[in-house]
Amino acid sequence: MNSKNKLAEMPIRPLVYTMAIPLMLSLLVQSLYNIVDSIFVARLSETALTAASLVYSVQFLMIAVGVGTAVGLNSLLSRKIGEHKTEEACQAATTGLFLMLFTSIIFSFAGIFLSDTIAFKMATDPELQTLCKQYLSINLVYCCGIFLQTYGQRLLQAVGDTVLSMISLIIGAILNIILDPIMIFGLFGCPAMGIRGAAIATVIGQMVGAIAALLFNRFRNPLIHAHLKNYHFRWRDVADIYRVGLPTIIMQAIGSIMTLVVNSILLPVSATAVAFFGVYYKLQNFLMMPINGLGQAAIPIVGYNYGNRKYHRVQQTWKVLLPTGAIIALCGTVIFWCFPGQLLQLFSASQEMLTLGIPALRIISVSFVMAAITILCGYFASGLGNGIINMVSAAIRQLILLVPCLLIFIKISGISHGWYAVWIAEIVACIYSYYMSHKLLKTIFAHKLEVRK
Repeated sequence: MNSKNKLAEMPIRPLVYTMAIPLMLSLLVQSLYNIVDSIFVARLSETALTAASLVYSVQFLMIAVGVGTAVGLNSLLSRKIGEHKTEEACQAATTGLFLMLFTSIIFSFAGIFLSDTIAFKMATDPELQTLCKQYLSINLVYCCGIFLQTYGQRLLQAVGDTVLSMISLIIGAILNIILDPIMIFGLFGCPAMGIRGAAIATVIGQMVGAIAALLFNRFRNPLIHAHLKNYHFRWRDVADIYRVGLPTIIMQAIGSIMTLVVNSILLPVSATAVAFFGVYYKLQNFLMMPINGLGQAAIPIVGYNYGNRKYHRVQQTWKVLLPTGAIIALCGTVIFWCFPGQLLQLFSASQEMLTLGIPALRIISVSFVMAAITILCGYFASGLGNGIINMVSAAIRQLILLVPCLLIFIKISGISHGWYAVWIAEIVACIYSYYMSHKLLKTIFAHKLEVRK
């Protein structure tokens, strides 16, 4: 059965799971090598771990632009294929490639000319500034790999091939994990490069993963190919990509802004609080990767069947997504509640970090189910071409309510009670995203009834 028929005809529950599981695994591996970076960097010093935590907010901004553009492209391609407009899908894919290359050039120039300035703004301690600059500049200057890797994976996902998408990501991730200790500590004759080695290992893994993804598309993608022959640039394709992609970029960038602001709130409390928040954020992202894999699988399924006017399959996807995501998130809550000390010890946590972090992880983990529902509702709406719901819900849960509540709670009751701000932000975001996505679904079915009349 080819990918087109699979998206149109396979029963929804097995379709969602067969597409989501490879994405979950690939995203878990991707998140794992971010965690492995931090584990090895933590063995250098807590200052190095703090530097990696501070730089992660800038890395996350770069990833936000790439992922947002790719989500918009994925949504557009899926709808074009569902409408049986394969040639238009190829034209849009070529436009998407140019957008990715242009974006990577901008970030590379930022790495060349602005790394010193960004590091200076991040920290006042000279040693911390130096470490931030070393880690940041390499990740920015050689960022083309992550943009091309993301692009290649989304083309595969748009035609329902999440297995090859997974393999391309795993290839890069495993290479990164292997190179990390070799380059950081100087094994097998390689010079010890410290935090620079972690950054170099990351960009090498991304570039190799990008090559694998592009080769898979060249030889195994049956429908979509980027090509210059008979290509015509269309601003309409750019608009369609960023109609979904721009809200997703903003949504992802909100996470970067949030980490910058939260770090500025926590730094006066202690550098350990900043290091802990960086550790928590990576652990939480690791947990949410299966949720994101589930949501990313939903985008081509929803987009294809919406474009093909099979609205009942869109509704069935909705009914499968939320319960599955809630169960995964609940498992994460149990792990964080029962084993917080063991999770922190992975990062060579000091006694101060354990004292701060164990109760914090337990408090925050209570909100995981609500966060999962919010994320999945946003992906579902993106598959229908609406990226605003995703953006607004992310702003609520990560910035609009979280930051002021955290600041107020810390001022009133101290850092130990500040983490309850997460509860407030997640509850409100969950209510908003569920209501708006369900309303969007009802609008689709109302339109279906009108067409029948």
